[in-house]
Amino acid sequence: MSEAATTPLASSALPLPVLRRGKVRDVYEVDEDRLLLVATDRVSAFDVVMNEAVPYKGAVLTQLTAWWLRRLEDEVAHHMISADADDIVAAVPGLAPHRATIAGRAMLCYRAEVFPIECVVRGYLSGSAWKEYKATGTLAGEPMVANLRESDRFDPPVFSPATKAETGHDENITVERMRRIVGDEDAVELERLTRLVYERGRALAAERGILIADTKLEFGRRYGNILLVDEVLTPDSSRFWPAESYRPGGPQPSFDKQPLRDYLAAEREAGRWNGDAPAPRLPADVVAATSARYLDVYRRLTGDDLDLSDLR
Repeated sequence: MSEAATTPLASSALPLPVLRRGKVRDVYEVDEDRLLLVATDRVSAFDVVMNEAVPYKGAVLTQLTAWWLRRLEDEVAHHMISADADDIVAAVPGLAPHRATIAGRAMLCYRAEVFPIECVVRGYLSGSAWKEYKATGTLAGEPMVANLRESDRFDPPVFSPATKAETGHDENITVERMRRIVGDEDAVELERLTRLVYERGRALAAERGILIADTKLEFGRRYGNILLVDEVLTPDSSRFWPAESYRPGGPQPSFDKQPLRDYLAAEREAGRWNGDAPAPRLPADVVAATSARYLDVYRRLTGDDLDLSDLR
């Protein structure tokens, strides 16, 4: 592998109008019907974007999403046209000189009017749900069963929508509040689709020795139809736990940016970082370990190594 192939992409600059730049994705307008989503190698933790990028992270997010969408499309409509660089260049010829930038990282998609809701489903009590439950015994203000432990399994999984925050954390909300935001009919369908995606993903991941603790999905409407959009069942949108080490009663190791989180937590504990931007400099071994986690979960889920030959 050439040295150029290991250079992470911190930001993209393509000859298309920029719709928005998020923490990870740069979204471009192709025309009034299509968008180009470029998953960069930027990484954030504790709502702060790091100065260093993580090699291959964007490609893992894009190609893992494409892999899931192809397996779900018989039951769930989605917005993906293609995540193949040659297909994208053929559809948008002006991107030909920029093929090296988009290879592996870009997805050509149909536009959709995105619902202002994060559709979260929780199979285990973790993250913000555990934090609230520990403090009040509730989730989004709704009472839960007593005496649950951190990382306990939910049967059935809990549908736990959230509002989408421009900055900071999303806010967990009740299903009733979601109904007031999107309407009864759409709320029912969004919950149905979210549960379907989670159950399909959970079953497949279990065969690979991975527990999907929770995941968040986004949906949009196109010509009256509801489509699954954005990323799907990736290490950024989900908590993946190794099944062999699962022990309820505390936090679990995870296949994501845990090395990064652990390092930053230690920096905060030592008083060297206050948790706000700017982020501290990341040691090379932390960046490498985080990259390895993303590549590992791709390999475990798909059964194949990510094709790195096309990345520059």
